[in-house]
Amino acid sequence: MRNLTKVMVLLSLLLSGAIFGFFYAWVCSTMWGLDAADPRVAIAAMQAMNASVRNVVFAPAFFGTPLALLLTAALLLRDGFRGGALGFAAGGVLYLFCGMVLTMTVNVPMNEMLATISVPEDIDAARTIWREYSGPWQLWNGLRTLASGTALLAAAGGLISMMTHGQKPAA
Repeated sequence: MRNLTKVMVLLSLLLSGAIFGFFYAWVCSTMWGLDAADPRVAIAAMQAMNASVRNVVFAPAFFGTPLALLLTAALLLRDGFRGGALGFAAGGVLYLFCGMVLTMTVNVPMNEMLATISVPEDIDAARTIWREYSGPWQLWNGLRTLASGTALLAAAGGLISMMTHGQKPAA
């Protein structure tokens, strides 16, 4: 196996783990905490978090994960690791469509809609806004979390395949 392939295997696993961890943190702490807060605070906090998430630290994991996984799959295929290539390719396609595309077509528009709302002073009005946003947003976040976790597992499966089956001559 070539050094570039080894580096890409590690980078793919790192990025896959990073994006899964990012989405998972929203599932098990961030949204539960916001749901428990005053809805006026929750709305303002979510608006601030959504405004800050598009940054150079987040971008490699969000945008780079499918590219790294698919490039790794191609390199593994070239190097004769067909089973490994399949795992990384499956992870790349799964994250691309059920992680990144889902985020950009569902969660981001929901975030952009929330950004246009002025936080109401009336707690009941804020509660209604937050309830209508939080429930659906968490459902879609749960799906992208599941998809990104499954993509990580697929890549790990590809790594296990490489370790247990070794290199196979190309047909």
